[in-house]
Parts: sequence; structure tokens; C-alpha cells
Amino acid sequence: MKLKWFAALAAAALVAGTVQAEERITYKSAKTGTSYYQMGVQLAEAIKAGTDGAAIVTLEESQGSVQNVMEVRARGGDYVFTTPPALIGLAREGKAMFEDKSDPSFNDIRALFPIPSLTMHFVMSADSGVESIADLEGKTILLGSGSFGATEGEKYIQLFGLEGKVTLSDAELSNAVAALKNGQIDGFVTASSYPAPNVIEAAASTGVKILSMTDDQVAETKRTKLVIPAGTYAGQDSDVVTTSLPVAAYATSKMSDDTAYLLTKTFWEQREAMAESAPWWGAVTPDMLELITTELHPGAIRYYEEAGVPLSDAHK
Repeated sequence: MKLKWFAALAAAALVAGTVQAEERITYKSAKTGTSYYQMGVQLAEAIKAGTDGAAIVTLEESQGSVQNVMEVRARGGDYVFTTPPALIGLAREGKAMFEDKSDPSFNDIRALFPIPSLTMHFVMSADSGVESIADLEGKTILLGSGSFGATEGEKYIQLFGLEGKVTLSDAELSNAVAALKNGQIDGFVTASSYPAPNVIEAAASTGVKILSMTDDQVAETKRTKLVIPAGTYAGQDSDVVTTSLPVAAYATSKMSDDTAYLLTKTFWEQREAMAESAPWWGAVTPDMLELITTELHPGAIRYYEEAGVPLSDAHK
């Protein structure tokens, strides 16, 4: 009887030890149905596979990057979220959308690794005859509403002297491909990591032209230049020069160094495998760390130093 009791106790202790060793991470990114939510699903699967189940990532839907940053105030060391690096500086300074909302916990935010950038796409139907941004005059464009792409698209229309010269369609971006097929619009603007699902659909189902920007236009936007390689979309015979907004995965200093190291190391080791099934991961390289303008987590720094990845003083 005593032997059975001892065996049961030993088995219970072994199970308890296994549970304690397992890292549980909450990953908050974007709304369901978006490319960034899909990335979260892919990342969760990759972390589980890459750690043999030692780290389990639970995905949470988010209303956007601002909410992700704001939740740092109430979250613990298991919290990982995505946001453009620029928002971290704004949050710390209490500027723009963080006005009167600054909090000391924002100073504890630490970066782990870059993820695919938000990439601007000006997608025009082949029948529209539009070959450049300047040709948009007199055309009907769908921007959608409430998204980064909509806000950025409206800004570009103003910057490039097209305000009042294009008709903006009052419809949701989810209707863009159908509206393009039916000839209700000449084109649409979307911001997503390339290859973007709605652009893939539009290019495959109807002829489209993805517009390139000049270097002067890119400079005018004050965004990061990005090149979408030829062949990314059906019928795209040449590179497309456009703009992007870098995005990264963050934790806080509450996360242990070992956990941050494990997540960062596993991400980079699994990146190529993720890129085989989802090409947008192929655009992520260590060079993109230059676009992260705040401190990296000490655990992430340990990995990058082991891997020989150069870091800036700002990262430390």
C-alpha cells in the first residue's frame, strides 16, 4: 500500500514539474481575419513546434496597436504584443493617441524581433489605364475606413496633389475585390504585409496594376522605402517601389531573460519554415532590427550576440 502511495506521489510530482517547466505566452496582435492575426496563428504553431511544446502561445484578438500598448499597464511577464516601433516612443512621451495616457510601465517595454511590415499597395484595375500615382486623377478609389491603410492612403492623396481630384468610394475594404471586378471602382488602397491576401485575390481574378512610387514620393511620405519583388503577384512583371511601416513583437522587462531568449531564438530558427507556407515571413531579416528604435529585451540581446547580429547602442 505504501509502495503504491509513493509511486502515485512520484508520478504527481513529475507531472507538476512538467507543467511548471512549460512556458505559457499570451500573444496579442490584431483583429481576426486580418493578415496579422494569421501571422499570430503561424507564430504560435512555430513556437510550439520549435520548442517541442515547451512554450505554448495563446493568441488573443486585438483592436489594434494602440490597445496592445495600453494593455502593458495591466499585463504580466507572459505578455507579447505587436506594434509599430514609433508607437512606443509616442506612448512614453504621452503624445498623439497617447496624450494624457502616459504610464511608467511604458518604459518597461522591450523588443524581441521584427515581423512583416505594413506595406502600402495602390492596386488599380488593368482597364483603368493607370500606370503611375499621377494618373489617379479622375479615378474612383476605395480606401476603406478606420485602418492604417485608409489613413495613410488619404494622406498620400493630399501629399501628391490629388485631393479633390479623385473620387473616394464609400465602402468597406472587404468589398474592394468584388467592387473592382464589377467596375464600381478603378482601384483600392490597402496596407498589409506582402503578399497581401486581398491583392493576391484581385491579381488572380482580374488584371491589376500595382503602382510604384518615385524616390521623391517615398521621401515625401517620410515612411520606410520597401520593394515588392517582381512576381510577387500574378501579372507583376517588375519590382514595385512603395512605402512601409515597420512592426515588431514586444514584451516587457517583467518577462524573464530565459523566456525572451527562447522566444527570440525559436522565432529565427523557425522563420524559414514559416516562409515556406506563408511568403511574408521571407521578407523578415535581421537587418530589420535597424528599424526598432527602442531597447531590446536582455534575453533577446543574448540571442543576437550569440548569433553575431550587430546591434546599436539604442538596442541596449
